Amino acid sequence: MGWLEAVVLGLLQGLTEFLPISSSAHIRVVSALFGWKDPGAAFTAVIQLGTEAAVLIYFRKQIWEIITTWTRSLFNKELRAAPAARMGWYVIIGTLPIVVLGLLFEDEIEGVFRDLRLIATTLIVFGLILWFADHTARNKLTLEKHLSPVHAVIYGLAQSLALIPGVSRSGGTITAGLLLDYRREEAARYSFLLAIPAVLGSGFYQLLDIGEGGAPEWGPTLLATVISFVVGYLAVSWFLKYISTHRFTGFVIYRICLGLFIYLAVWMGWIPAVG
Repeated sequence: MGWLEAVVLGLLQGLTEFLPISSSAHIRVVSALFGWKDPGAAFTAVIQLGTEAAVLIYFRKQIWEIITTWTRSLFNKELRAAPAARMGWYVIIGTLPIVVLGLLFEDEIEGVFRDLRLIATTLIVFGLILWFADHTARNKLTLEKHLSPVHAVIYGLAQSLALIPGVSRSGGTITAGLLLDYRREEAARYSFLLAIPAVLGSGFYQLLDIGEGGAPEWGPTLLATVISFVVGYLAVSWFLKYISTHRFTGFVIYRICLGLFIYLAVWMGWIPAVG
């Protein structure tokens, strides 16, 4: 991987990670359009550490409160009913599905899940599901009052669908939140918190693969990660403000158009479906 490629993919990661349009799909598609080798799941997982660092800083006060309250609640029964302590458990519960499914389908994540035809399909299908959820949700529930273990598992199962590029981690979890009638900004906030252990775990797990086999070298990977952090910090702030007053219709239209373009590009032979 060259330095220019690292810059482009780092920008893409930062711009698209928090939007419901799938950052991993964009990295896969743009690489194919420029004739670059598929950077692979390991590279994608590692540069997500940059955008996740942006989340850690942006939500630092809430994350610190969750960690400290949850830890103290293990020894102090009176704290176990506190919203921050319960949120700690809900993040743990919601993370379990993607951990289990990620390990079970590790080979598919590196292989068949990166087929552009599958990515185009998931972009369109899950875009339509997001549109349905956005237009039927009552948009009234809050995390503090209504989040439960059952809801956490549903969110977690939705997040695990993002193992397939094109679904979108934020798109899948936000869609689940809307279908459960959570407010848009509440669904997004839990989506970002839920992603922290999954992204950090996947990123650090895949670190060992960087520079090995067909994976990109360390230098370009680190550059892409740093760029994704800077751009991602700006993107998460904008996105949360945007969805507080806007629906997801624009993102849905974009997903469908991108999916159709991928189908056309593969059919015309402009880009290979695999590789």
